[in-house]
Amino acid sequence: MPKMTFILKDGSRKEVEAPLGLSVLEIAHRNHVDIEGACEGSLACSTCHVVVESVWFEKLAPASEDEEDMLDLAFGLTHTSRLGCQIRMTEALDGLVVKLPAATRNMMVDK
Repeated sequence: MPKMTFILKDGSRKEVEAPLGLSVLEIAHRNHVDIEGACEGSLACSTCHVVVESVWFEKLAPASEDEEDMLDLAFGLTHTSRLGCQIRMTEALDGLVVKLPAATRNMMVDK
């Protein structure tokens, strides 16, 4: 089974199994990685923002316009930022490494 590594907020690394077809957000939740995903992957927030290591970033399909719009709201945006809900695990991504940002910004406020 493919694997991926999360670099946690404290700098430690957590390697996990990454079933094909699941999103990085789903994989994080299955493995108790502290990533919010407030909109549950519906592309309506930026709380599953991850920073993809450069070598892996080039292997990803380009972000959609909707994803780019949500990334504009992410805290600590970098040139290799993506939303975890939009990265689906494939054989080509076996070994993927993503870093969790120090903080997230949740724009979905209940009134």
